[in-house]
Amino acid sequence: MQAVRFHTHGGCEVLKLEEIPDPQIAPNEVLVRIKACALNHLDLWLRKGLPGVKVPLPHIPGCDISGEVAAVGKLCTRVQVGDPVVISPGRSCGQCLRCLEGRDNLCASYQIIGGYGLCGGYAELISVPEVNILGLPKDLDFVQAAALPITFLTAWNMLVTLGNVQHGQTVLVMGAGSGVGVAAIQIAKLFGASVIAAAGTDEKLAKARALGADHGINYQKQTVAQEVKQLTAHRGVDIIFEHVGGETWKELIPILAPGGTLVTCGATSGPIAETDIRYLFMRQIRIQGAHMGSKADLMAILPLVEAGKLKPVVDQVLPLSEAAQAHRLLEDRRQFGKVVLTI
Repeated sequence: MQAVRFHTHGGCEVLKLEEIPDPQIAPNEVLVRIKACALNHLDLWLRKGLPGVKVPLPHIPGCDISGEVAAVGKLCTRVQVGDPVVISPGRSCGQCLRCLEGRDNLCASYQIIGGYGLCGGYAELISVPEVNILGLPKDLDFVQAAALPITFLTAWNMLVTLGNVQHGQTVLVMGAGSGVGVAAIQIAKLFGASVIAAAGTDEKLAKARALGADHGINYQKQTVAQEVKQLTAHRGVDIIFEHVGGETWKELIPILAPGGTLVTCGATSGPIAETDIRYLFMRQIRIQGAHMGSKADLMAILPLVEAGKLKPVVDQVLPLSEAAQAHRLLEDRRQFGKVVLTI
């Protein structure tokens, strides 16, 4: 099969389209012929290399995958050859207490397909456990389906499972033009919250409003804290949906309303953040970390997608051979929603 791999860490030029052996399946696994794979910032971090994190090389990136079942192991009973599917991106042991509680994303052996230890979807074929196979939502094509899993799963975990978003609350979505930001806008509106979207261009803010955002802040031209205070009559926001990291916390923590929550899943601009802990105890606010979400969360999301209540947003579609260009698009933050490779 053909696959895009990198043999060493570096720039986009290290991504190479190569011919490699087809994957083999275990008795409990399914072979999927990949039709589309969406990009995530994790793909960029893995390609560049992270201090203290060892990635087995060569590596095939790609976590968000859709396709058709090509073969099934002899122990598989739920799926059949030819089924159109989307792959749940998290693999866990399935036997520990956290897995059995439905919190498989907290399993000690949890891994992301296409992540640090498992090869992913920049390829024609992939083998995954049958438990990771979910039916393709009706009326969705493979490209749209590939734009779903990680972003909507993460945003759901952040806002619903951990943030406990409620009707009438105000949610500030940082990086509203990203894949996870686009999902967060829709989920917050689904639960009846008011959404303030923050993005770096007026074009992205216009698209965020079209998705349902009530207000927009261009952080290249405006000060987020000042605008939030004005929009909320100095009350602040109930939830800050954050995945930027770095210097943003210093500005964001003070604009949380009493009892509010900052929930974060990333550190795109840097992992070190400054926090004035007096705000934490004086206002009883909470800082909550989030990592992916459970398979049960994804199963709750897919019917909402089928019903048209949540919609994947695709910015650009490129062939697998242009994976390097897809990485450049994501690095430059030019996209609104997802960049997807077709195989």
